[in-house]
Amino acid sequence: MTGDARGPNVRLGALVEECGVSHRDFARRINAAAHAGGRRTAYTHTHVAAWLGGATPRQAARECIVEVLGNLLSRTVTLSDAGWGVPPVSGEDTGLDFPHDREAAFAGAVDCWRNVDRRDLLLTAGASFITPAFRWLADPADEPAARGGTVRVGPADVERLWTAAAEAQVADSRFGGGDWRGSQVMDCLRGAGPLLDGAYSASTGQALHAALAELSRVAGWAAMDAGDRAASDRLLIQSLRMARAAGDVEMGCYVLATMSLSAYLAGRCAQAAEMASAAYARGRGHAAPRVLAFCKLAEARALAKQGDGPGAGAALARCESLLSGLRPGSHDPGWISYMTPARMATDAVEVHRDLGQTRAAMMWAEQAGAMPVQRFSRAVGIRRAVLAGVHLIDGDLEPALADAHRAVDILGGVRSPRAHAYLHDVVGRLGRWRDEPGVRGVVHRVRSELPPAVGPSPQGGSTRLWPGG
Repeated sequence: MTGDARGPNVRLGALVEECGVSHRDFARRINAAAHAGGRRTAYTHTHVAAWLGGATPRQAARECIVEVLGNLLSRTVTLSDAGWGVPPVSGEDTGLDFPHDREAAFAGAVDCWRNVDRRDLLLTAGASFITPAFRWLADPADEPAARGGTVRVGPADVERLWTAAAEAQVADSRFGGGDWRGSQVMDCLRGAGPLLDGAYSASTGQALHAALAELSRVAGWAAMDAGDRAASDRLLIQSLRMARAAGDVEMGCYVLATMSLSAYLAGRCAQAAEMASAAYARGRGHAAPRVLAFCKLAEARALAKQGDGPGAGAALARCESLLSGLRPGSHDPGWISYMTPARMATDAVEVHRDLGQTRAAMMWAEQAGAMPVQRFSRAVGIRRAVLAGVHLIDGDLEPALADAHRAVDILGGVRSPRAHAYLHDVVGRLGRWRDEPGVRGVVHRVRSELPPAVGPSPQGGSTRLWPGG
């Protein structure tokens, strides 16, 4: 034996049960296979029981075991099939890998979901998306494959995961991502191991992996919103790998565009623009118009931050065209139903703010008014804060103060350091008007009703232009 037991090897147990042989007969066959290969062994039923209990035999013994299983089952059995795949990455690298092997990917994802909220991981730096993005773009879909495990997984299990993801998406939009570690989504992900190890058809497996991809994406976005970038990056990488396991190019395209937005918010705007553009190109012919529009919106935001007005305008125009071309009855996944013209308009305000095009920003703000604040509290609150900044660019103090007050009203009940940073940025930009009536009221509200500023300004400027800010 090479290691102590770490819990039952359910995959090996399922295969031995499928073979229908006794532990004693199984040990005899392994000894015969070893002898045929020129080695003498004396394994007994006791050894078999230990392996089923989780003990790991030596490499040569593992190879004999899968050979015997393959002969008994008349099919190829791999080390991963028998529960001895590539061990999950541990320590600070947890969740950063994007394995080619599907079984290794499952093991790595489960390890990530169970440990991503550890304090030592939360304190590490964010990850690079280059390798995961490159590997997904090169090969975005695994071949469908059925699995034989001890737990039967059916449509009801998959539907439960999709329901949890949908509910979490709504909660994130209304209340922010501040409580992501204690969310129902993370409970689902932490308990996903038995489902991935379960028995399911190829089609059910694809649906399961797609649901887990969306759960991990939602959790990753919430962690980013809460300022936990190290956790967010890991969850998004695992989401992209699950999309590949699902053979779902559309979902992968959506996840990669989400990763683009995360890179944009981290200040890696050139990389973000490339990722969003690549997601759109890969998704053409596979993804629904709303998904492709989401890619173009992410690209527009990244290009605008770099000052590329023509590029941002072209991306935004393509986004608008895709949304206006939606037709009843066409393929239109419910998990991206929030991507509406009003949502596009909300982000377009920030795009034109970044380009210094204040008149266009005002026009888009009027179109964005259709977003209900009760459902999209964070997005509407951020738009109000961005609009306050637009007014300040034009030197219009009174409407800026009105929008800032409204933003505080909305975002005071949202747990989102990312959203709050927009208002702290407004406070910084009010420094030149510090002696004007009404300014100190806004500053007081932001400082007393919201947590202190954390991290860089979302507008790329300092949040400390106001004395003591």
